[in-house]
Amino acid sequence: MLRTRTFGTRTLGTRTPRTDGSRGSSAAGGPGGTAGRGPAHRAAGAPRAWAARLTVVAIVLAALNLRPAITSLGALLEEVSEGLGMSGSVAGLLTSVPPLCFAVFGVTAPRLARRFGAGAVVCAGMTAIAAGLLVRPYAGGTAGFLAATALALAGIAVANVLMPVIVKRRFPDRVGTMTGLYSMALALGTATAAAVTVPVTDALGGDWRSGLAVWAGLAGAAVAPWLAFARDREPAAELPSAPAPAPALRITRSRTAWALAVFFGLQATGAYVTMGWMAQIFRDAGVPAGTAGVLLAVTMVMGVPLAFVIPRLATRLPHQGPIVVALGACGLAGYAGLYLAPAGGAWAWAVLLGVSNCAFPLALTMVGMRARTGAGVAQLSAFAQSAGYLLSIPGPLLVGVLYQHSGGWGLPLALMAALMIPQTAVGVLAGRDRTVEDEARR
Repeated sequence: MLRTRTFGTRTLGTRTPRTDGSRGSSAAGGPGGTAGRGPAHRAAGAPRAWAARLTVVAIVLAALNLRPAITSLGALLEEVSEGLGMSGSVAGLLTSVPPLCFAVFGVTAPRLARRFGAGAVVCAGMTAIAAGLLVRPYAGGTAGFLAATALALAGIAVANVLMPVIVKRRFPDRVGTMTGLYSMALALGTATAAAVTVPVTDALGGDWRSGLAVWAGLAGAAVAPWLAFARDREPAAELPSAPAPAPALRITRSRTAWALAVFFGLQATGAYVTMGWMAQIFRDAGVPAGTAGVLLAVTMVMGVPLAFVIPRLATRLPHQGPIVVALGACGLAGYAGLYLAPAGGAWAWAVLLGVSNCAFPLALTMVGMRARTGAGVAQLSAFAQSAGYLLSIPGPLLVGVLYQHSGGWGLPLALMAALMIPQTAVGVLAGRDRTVEDEARR
């Protein structure tokens, strides 16, 4: 049951399967058994159940805020560029800021979690998101806009890294299910921001600044539940990379860790090009701005059901390679369609690229599966995400440069289609049934 399995840090006894609606028993009628269930046990169980529910709410609200800072900007990129006087290359730089911040700030997350507690760090991250989104439209000029965006993205970066760790620690026997829920909420927030930013902007008088600033409210709502975990220092034995008698894991010795990092980086390249430029591709093909935003939302919303299904499926397979190949094939078809008939088959290409972008929840799931311990997951998560996001930085910028200098989307789309091939190859390697601990110690 969720109530008694939520916190993997206490020994609850050996449980037997439920056959008659009663709880399982433990040896000698211990804490996990019926004989030991008195008022004190029930009093202790209630807070654990309450904390489990609050943890789920906090994770979902955090996930909802991990992409609106990016997709809301993608929907209004043309208006923002004109309002701030940006060229195509500078706009490409703007779309490269997310992976840069994720790489730079994400690597600090485990260290911050050891010092302050994971809950406190995520709470601070949600506060940074809210502040950055509120300030950036009114910061004045491109430099101020970029600085405020970086503040919001720093908050997103630490939450990105710590979410798999929190899921592994709080729900050790439900990693696939909770990763799916988290990924589904992330996709929902991403799609909602893409779909409603333009209509909200129109409703607020057509001012792109107001249309971007409204997303600070969603981030502010996510701060409240994380306040309850701000003093959660569980730690020393449980937080990522905590000192232990065992030798430190040399993650860079693991081929699987490198494969997962490259897979993460290439899928992130495709995701941020999609979030930053896809609406503009449709607008340049003659699609109205509102419809282009909805098409971007369709791409993002595909992750809502699939982000729940794919992690559960992945945890049931000994090798995740077939899922990687299927997602790569959808990506190739989607980019080919954008090149051949961007407006005519717009809805089909949006769906195909949405399926392809579900490589992200798959990557998160593999992070949890490729390490045996919480500390190993923390190291692998930080390494794969930081190295991966560093790898993805040039992609959106290069797309902007190619678009500006070629005068069209042919070359950028050819680049993105070509990157799907190595993404699929390293994804198959990362999907092999092995752990980084075993590889790093060989």
